[in-house]
Amino acid sequence: MKSYRELIEQTFEFPQKEFKVRDHELLFNDVPLMDIIRQYGTPLKLTYLPRISENIRYAIATFNNAIEKFKYNATYTYCYCTKSSHFSFVLEEALKNNIHIETSSAFDIPIVRALYDKGRITKDTYIICNGFKMPLYTQYITELVNEGFNCIPILDNMNELEVYEKNIREPYRIGIRVAADEEPNFEFYTSRLGIRYSDITPFYQNKIATSSKVTLKMLHFFINTGIKDTAYYWSELSRFIFKYCELKKICPTLDSIDIGGGFPIKTSLTFQYDYKYMIEQIVENIKWICDKNNVPVPHIFTEFGSYTVGESGAVLYQVIDQKLQNDKELWYMIDGSFITHLPDTWGLNQKYVLLAVNKWDDPFHKVNLGGLTCDSHDYYNSEAHTGEVFLPMINDEEPLYIGFFHTGAYQESLGGYGGIQHCLIPAPKHVLIDRNEDGEILTRLFAPEQTEESMMRTLGYINQPEMAQQPAS
Repeated sequence: MKSYRELIEQTFEFPQKEFKVRDHELLFNDVPLMDIIRQYGTPLKLTYLPRISENIRYAIATFNNAIEKFKYNATYTYCYCTKSSHFSFVLEEALKNNIHIETSSAFDIPIVRALYDKGRITKDTYIICNGFKMPLYTQYITELVNEGFNCIPILDNMNELEVYEKNIREPYRIGIRVAADEEPNFEFYTSRLGIRYSDITPFYQNKIATSSKVTLKMLHFFINTGIKDTAYYWSELSRFIFKYCELKKICPTLDSIDIGGGFPIKTSLTFQYDYKYMIEQIVENIKWICDKNNVPVPHIFTEFGSYTVGESGAVLYQVIDQKLQNDKELWYMIDGSFITHLPDTWGLNQKYVLLAVNKWDDPFHKVNLGGLTCDSHDYYNSEAHTGEVFLPMINDEEPLYIGFFHTGAYQESLGGYGGIQHCLIPAPKHVLIDRNEDGEILTRLFAPEQTEESMMRTLGYINQPEMAQQPAS
């Protein structure tokens, strides 16, 4: 093999749906990335908005097809869990598809209100409120319910109910999060979140069934590692549905389940996951267990975060230097940081699709990638990648650009977007890519590169009001 293109084509099935090469340069969802780089420069985060709607529409259609195939007598509802990316452009694109929202903290609720004020959601939109709730969160939830929003708090502990009973004025609905067992190799046996199996039925009988205001509508089930074709997942799902059946026999208002933990996304060119098979198996298994127990099947809710937004994102860098540190370790230095821009690569050894953006017909060699912080862990190599990292050689005047793809979930919030980050490496500029009705590419700058003034302000060096000192009590 002589060229980087030959390496990729002979190692993987390539080209793929979202990755093609034209004139030695990479296209991402048919967007010529070098055109974006020439216009905006690097480092650069981008979001390809149409991919969000594509993934949502596929999941909805596939679930509805499975419901029809298995004569499943209930409905499917798609929720987006906002914690994956709270940006307005993500929520507005997702909500074009008549989906619903799952929240995680108090500050999600002002976002819900902003979307309502803009007409992006209505009071009929489901607001599924998850998480262990501090007082401000329960206050905001109470206000939504009292104002007639279709808001369903999911109880994470039994004491949470007391707040709603005291402050919600009219009849309202709740869900219960079931504390699932963690994967066998996890440090803890049972999730810290939710109410344990043995407590749910007596809690319903003693606290919910005796209330004049509250009814139980939903059981919530969350698997941290997501929906995967493993014995662990099917075992936990079956145990959850048996609990639903047990509770349904004494609770006629219970009619829905929320299957938390989303679909995996493509983080490698070798990614193989049969979404259609998994969806059909989920629907068929739920129906089989419910039929066996002679109870009606529940409405199915899912809350997809990474699946919704992850594959829309990419981060582009220029290789700004190459350093041979010993006889065999060649470093490509990038104009950004893995720790601050892609913190999951550092914190979780997360893999992403890594490809050269240009120089596809140049020779290649093995490299390590180094970030700009003065931290020894700011790197990406074969230990963090699915295999050894090979990239085109830099042997002429043309600079090399590289891209990390399907990075659209969690990285901004984990990296402290808009604040201060390790070694004060600035957040990169962020570009949104869309298409008009004729399929033409449209771009706009959502945010420029972070400035030193914004960091100085955050750190208290400029434009900070004088604060009166208080004596110690």
